[in-house]
Amino acid sequence: MYPRAFHYHRAASLKEAAAMLAQLGEGAKLLAGGQSLIPLMKLRFANPAHLVDLNFISGTSYIKEDNSTLRFGALTRHAEIEASTAAAKIPILHDCAAGIADVQVRNRGTIGGSLAEADPSGDWAAVLSTLSTQVRCVGVSGERTVALADFIKDAYTTALAHDELVSEVVVKTPPKGSGGAFLAFKRSAPVYPTASAAVQLTLDGDVCKDAAIVLGCVALTAIRARDAEKALCGSPLTQKTIAVAMEAARAAADPQSDMRGSADYKRALVGALVKRAIEIAARRARGEQVEVSHLYA
Repeated sequence: MYPRAFHYHRAASLKEAAAMLAQLGEGAKLLAGGQSLIPLMKLRFANPAHLVDLNFISGTSYIKEDNSTLRFGALTRHAEIEASTAAAKIPILHDCAAGIADVQVRNRGTIGGSLAEADPSGDWAAVLSTLSTQVRCVGVSGERTVALADFIKDAYTTALAHDELVSEVVVKTPPKGSGGAFLAFKRSAPVYPTASAAVQLTLDGDVCKDAAIVLGCVALTAIRARDAEKALCGSPLTQKTIAVAMEAARAAADPQSDMRGSADYKRALVGALVKRAIEIAARRARGEQVEVSHLYA
């Protein structure tokens, strides 16, 4: 099926794109990677009257290390993050970028577009929620910075006003002794996960000083599994504490039955993913080089 007719606009800057959104009204949509929007348009689930293309704006695709932070331009492609030596210093970022769909999608999809879409099945929101992440936004009234926890409000809903767009994603570098891992279970590479788990740990010897555990694809937004984190923090990482965290994560999940599996199946699955992600994150926190790949049915 072909999309409905629309007017095409090419923005020369982010501020011009924001001005176009304000002028064109609610019928305007932004085109970044287009990996979510274009399929929806072809199915006519999305029917924008105006499409504002961001892809010809210079200086919007970059990865920069700056004062203990990593800064990603809004149009930085997943493939660029996958190949980045700077991003690889935070292994959970590489896990995420390298596991998104297939090569074609990774070469087109963008980190800014993914966060702005706020798809419940997306990967970046869950992964970046385990880190100290801020989203920089630009609109006709100026620029502002929003913590990721406040940026995503609900499924497909963010803190962005209609005339705002993401300009940059800023991630604070984790402290020494930290490690993370992101795992997803999929039927095949191009499809969204049935469930996913992102874990970021900071260790002092065998004791867990800090933990962030976020569950993906088992609710309308990524879930921060607070009770699972409490099970680890302040305690040695043993099979017993990991098992308690696993059960707490399973209890935190709020999945819906669908073509990918029943709710009970997804709860069991996310518990197993959390356990494996904790074990990998702990090994990385101790300095081991551990390769990660998603699990496939």
